[in-house]
Amino acid sequence: MGSCRKINILYIITKLELGGAQKQLLSLVRGLDKKRFNPYILTACDGPLVAEAEGIPGLKLIRCRFIDRPIRPVKDILALFFIYRFIKNNNIDIVHTHSSKAGILGRLAAKASGTRTIIHTVHGWSFHDYQAGMVYYFYLFLERLCAGFSSAIIVVSQCDKIRALQRRVGRQDKFKLIRYGINHEEFKDSAEVSRVRKDFGLSGEDLVVGMVACFKPQKSPLDFIKLADAINKELPNVKFILVGDGILRRKICALIDKLDLEKQIILTGWSNDIASILSCLDVFVLTSLWEGLPISVLEAMSAGLPVIATNTGGISEVVLDGKTGYLVRPRDIEALRDRLKELLMKPSLREAFSRLAVAVLESNEYSLDNMLKSTVQLYSDAASEMYS
Repeated sequence: MGSCRKINILYIITKLELGGAQKQLLSLVRGLDKKRFNPYILTACDGPLVAEAEGIPGLKLIRCRFIDRPIRPVKDILALFFIYRFIKNNNIDIVHTHSSKAGILGRLAAKASGTRTIIHTVHGWSFHDYQAGMVYYFYLFLERLCAGFSSAIIVVSQCDKIRALQRRVGRQDKFKLIRYGINHEEFKDSAEVSRVRKDFGLSGEDLVVGMVACFKPQKSPLDFIKLADAINKELPNVKFILVGDGILRRKICALIDKLDLEKQIILTGWSNDIASILSCLDVFVLTSLWEGLPISVLEAMSAGLPVIATNTGGISEVVLDGKTGYLVRPRDIEALRDRLKELLMKPSLREAFSRLAVAVLESNEYSLDNMLKSTVQLYSDAASEMYS
């Protein structure tokens, strides 16, 4: 790779929705030195963050109508050829994939095209314990195959690395831990808390519990509604805010209606102003069944919120049980209720958890600068090895 031209990097991600993988990718591209790197993002045609991506100076956004999250063999093959042709036609030096579907298709296309540097970031593995046996082993096979020709595999939690090595996905020397980077200033105390609470119809006496998540089975948002019902029976002055949208929206609305919780639960839809919403919460909850390291938890802790989360993936690496929040088993509504009730009734405990949560997240490990420098260093190392 000659020093006289820019390094062409193709990022591939399934969809630019409001998720941790997408937010981190855009933060990374925004921070790249455009005098040194020429970045492209290849993704699905639609998504809430498409407009934001189009506004990043120096970024070229390529939308592919064949990329879709569900397995669709014909579209997947067409997407594979689309990516392959783009790599060949645009002299791509580095392919960096994000998310499971894009990680498989993108790496296969990169290998077929002869790309020398292929990097994948794991935002939670495509295989997990809630899959049927054949599906689980199919994804495991694909991850093993693609790991074999990946130059490097970035993980955002130690848990994902351990899980991969236990299942013989990739060699240990290929893995690099690079935590999500958070813009901590964005989540400092907001001067608009009263306005935000007023916009949501909240009174000064209301205690507010929130969750930010895509409405999909992984995040188990119906458990959040069940938790709201359990708390409402004992603490009727508690309100619940659920931020997001997705395929489970109808079921969520039906359950809210069935449990007569319309006055207790606020559905905001997708929001680009998570910091303002977090500023009016007292406790943050996440009910996921499986995870990598959810950025919503990191943002909540940066905002000084105690967190109650299911003990999945790398969450225990940041939520310190009994110190910055509580960890419970997935789908354990009773444990969620008990822990949440304790925090809601003890302001001093919430304050203690809040102080330590902010301290944990303000370490350099979770800074945007660290995320950017570590990733660029990986690019430099991989490029110098491959093209020396």
